[in-house]
Amino acid sequence: MQQGIRPSATAESLSIGIVGCGVMGRGIAQIAALAGAEVYLCDSRAGASPAAQEELRTTFARLAEKGKLSYAQCDTAGARLHAVSDLAQLADCEVIIEAIVEDLQAKKSLFRALEEIVDADVILATNTSSLPVTAIAAGLHSPERVVGFHFFNPVPLMRIVEVIGGALTTPAICDFMLALGRHWGHTAVLAKDTPGFIVNHAGRGFGTEGMRLLAEGCCDVSTLDTILRESAGFRLGPCELMDMTGLDVSHPVMESIYHQYYEEPRFRPQTQTRQMLTAGLLGKKTRHGFYRYDDEGKKIAAAIAALPVERPNAIWLSRARPALAQRIEELIIHAGFTLESGARPSDGALCIVTPLGDDASSCCIAEDLDPQRTVGIDGLFDLSRRRVIMTTPATTAATRAMACGLFGADGAAVSVIRDSYGLVSQRVVAHIINIACEIAQQGIAEPLDIDRAVTLGLGYPQGPLAWGDLLGSSTVLTILKNLERLTGDPRYRPSPWLQRRAMLGLSLHQQEL
Repeated sequence: MQQGIRPSATAESLSIGIVGCGVMGRGIAQIAALAGAEVYLCDSRAGASPAAQEELRTTFARLAEKGKLSYAQCDTAGARLHAVSDLAQLADCEVIIEAIVEDLQAKKSLFRALEEIVDADVILATNTSSLPVTAIAAGLHSPERVVGFHFFNPVPLMRIVEVIGGALTTPAICDFMLALGRHWGHTAVLAKDTPGFIVNHAGRGFGTEGMRLLAEGCCDVSTLDTILRESAGFRLGPCELMDMTGLDVSHPVMESIYHQYYEEPRFRPQTQTRQMLTAGLLGKKTRHGFYRYDDEGKKIAAAIAALPVERPNAIWLSRARPALAQRIEELIIHAGFTLESGARPSDGALCIVTPLGDDASSCCIAEDLDPQRTVGIDGLFDLSRRRVIMTTPATTAATRAMACGLFGADGAAVSVIRDSYGLVSQRVVAHIINIACEIAQQGIAEPLDIDRAVTLGLGYPQGPLAWGDLLGSSTVLTILKNLERLTGDPRYRPSPWLQRRAMLGLSLHQQEL
C-alpha cells in the first residue's frame, strides 16, 4: 500500500471531505460532485454547511435549465452532496480538502484535529494560495500525506489546479492528486513548495512592473492599461485587474511573495498601492481605486483631451534595428507617406527611432540625432489597433503632433508616453518572461506546465515561455540587458535559463538532460 493512499481510492469514485464552505470550498465541491465523488461539506459556522448544500443544488438546477447538464445529472450530483456539522463525520472520507481562511495557524490546527479523527491512509489536502505546504504539515504525526491542491476562483470556470508536494509529501500522493484534478476536468500541474507556487509567482511581473512605470511618470493609469490591452493583448491592464481583485487582496500578496523571497528585486512592490490600501481605495468594492465606479460597479470614464495632429513634411527612420525598422517602414508607406533615404535626416525632418529596452534619449545619443525632433515607437508588438509613441524630454510639441499625425493617419489609435526604458509592453512582457524563465531554472515546474498554468490561471495571451520564443529569446535578452544597464536595477537581470537558450538558439521550453 502506498503511504497515505487507501487501497480502494481511485479518482473515479471517492469520498471527499470539504472543510470550509465559502466560495472556494463550494466551487471545489461542485466539480467533485459532478465528477462522481460523494462530497461531505463541513464548516465551523452554524448553518453554513446546509446552506452551501442548498446553494449548490440550486446551481445544478440552473445549469440543467440552461442545458449544460441533464436533469438526471443535476439530481444525481445534488444527491452526492452531504452537509455535516462536525469534523468527526469526515472520518470515512478518503481525501479531505481544506478551504478555510488563509492563516497558517488555523490550517495547522485544523489538520491536527483531523489527524485525531481520520485513518493514517487518508490524504489531507490544502487549498492554500500562498502558505508553504511544508509549514502547514510541520508538527503533524504524518506530514507525508499533506499535499497542496490549489484551485482558482471561480473553480468551475478556472480550469487549472496546482498540486504541491511539501518537503515530506509522498510522491505517490502528488501523482494521485494530479490524476484527481484531471478527472475533475481541470488541467493539473505539479509545482514545488515555493512562494506563490507557479501562477502567483509568475504573476508578479505584470502588476509590479506596471506600478513601476507609473512611479516613473511614464504615463497615466488609463494609458498604461490601454497599451497593455491593445498592444500586448492582455484582457485587462494591471490597474483594471487590481481594481477588480481589490487592493486588500492584491497588495498583501505582492508584499508576501517579495518578503518570502528575501526581498528579491524582481518582485519589489511600489509605494503607490500601499498608500491606496491605507486610504481604503481598494477598487470596485469601494467604488474608488485606480478608477472611479458608479453604484452599479461600472467604470466612470474620464474625459481625455485629444492630442494635436499635424502632417509631417519629411520623415527619417533609423535603421539601427533593421527588423523593427522594416515593420515601421511598411506602416508608414501603407499610410501614404514617403521616407527619406539618406543615412542622416534632413533639416527639419521628423526622426523616428525604434527602442528595444532602451529609451528615445539613449537612441538620440547613440545615433547623434536632434532630440527636439525625435520620437521613439514600439515596433515589437501589435501595430494594427494602437501605436505607442515615446517622446524625449526635449521633444517639441510640433514634433509630437507630427508623430501623432503620421501614426494615426490610417485610423489607428495613438498613445503618447514620456521617455521610458523599454517603453511599456516591451518592459512588462520581458519582465514576465524573465520570471517564468527563473521558475523553470529553479525547477519549480516543468516549462510546459508553467505556460499551461499561466494561460489558464492568469489569462495571458501567451504562455510566457512560448511568448519568449515568439518574440525571440535574443530579443527578450536584449531588452532586459538594456534595462539592467540603463537603470542599474537588479530586478532586470536576465535569468540563466533565458541567457543560455538565447546564446544557443534553443526554445525556452528546452530542458537539460
